[in-house]
Amino acid sequence: MNPSAVDGPVRTYGDELAVVTVTYSPGRTLDAFLDSLPAATGRPVRVVLADNGSVDGAPERAAESRENVTLLRIGENVGYGAGANRGVAELGPEVGWVVVANPDLEWGPGSIDALLAAAARHPRAGALGPLIREPSGEVYPSARALPSLGAGAGHAVIGAVWPGNPFTRAYRRADDEPTERTAGWLSGSCLLLRRAAFDSVDGFDPRYFMYFEDVDLGERIATAGWHNVYVPSAEVVHLGGVSTGKPEVSARMLAEHHRSAYRYLADRHPGPRWAPLRAALRAGLEVRSRLATRSAA
Repeated sequence: MNPSAVDGPVRTYGDELAVVTVTYSPGRTLDAFLDSLPAATGRPVRVVLADNGSVDGAPERAAESRENVTLLRIGENVGYGAGANRGVAELGPEVGWVVVANPDLEWGPGSIDALLAAAARHPRAGALGPLIREPSGEVYPSARALPSLGAGAGHAVIGAVWPGNPFTRAYRRADDEPTERTAGWLSGSCLLLRRAAFDSVDGFDPRYFMYFEDVDLGERIATAGWHNVYVPSAEVVHLGGVSTGKPEVSARMLAEHHRSAYRYLADRHPGPRWAPLRAALRAGLEVRSRLATRSAA
């Protein structure tokens, strides 16, 4: 940890709370998201819909019918991280706590208040994430170790055919009990962000259209001296997105996942010395991407 990064000059924010969600034709899942939100916190909360060009009318209907909801029309699909950054930038300095979340979540009762309570217990926490359940009730591994090159390669190569392999289990921390702890990174599908910490690392890296933007953010938050804290006493349910479920979109997302994986690993191995490794990574990930896309089709 680098305490000086935290103790150095940071912008001062107030104590108000806001929720930013990036929408892209979210359908009815947005109603479930907004309907369950009041039970998640007893505090007043403003919601910003950072819209990446929806065509289903759901964000407009939500903004028109709900007093606490603001629609920010970005006008094009700039990606998840860049959209979230735009939404956070709309907030005034009175907002010191921002929840960035997918619009296909249902909030558990008291979930945001539990995250805020954990933030009070962890004054160095820059990002806090809840326990995330699938609709089936299964717990999604949302608090993971940072992917090392060796473990990442093992997970990528054999994860699809042997999901329980030791590389994947170590990366996902699958054997850990769901206890409050620090993590290498937290799922970007639901994050409570201390705005001073988010601001200190310039938010999400907009080069990641989708995937790995949360891995990258978690690493940069930790490098800056903050903590990523997993808070399983807070629970949400991830329903699964409407916009990414279509076959043509799913194929694009598989390709995007592999592009983001390459960007993340290549950024951490720069310069001529690592050029052969980057070439091998690019070739291997391109082959894996084609195989995964063909299998999904």
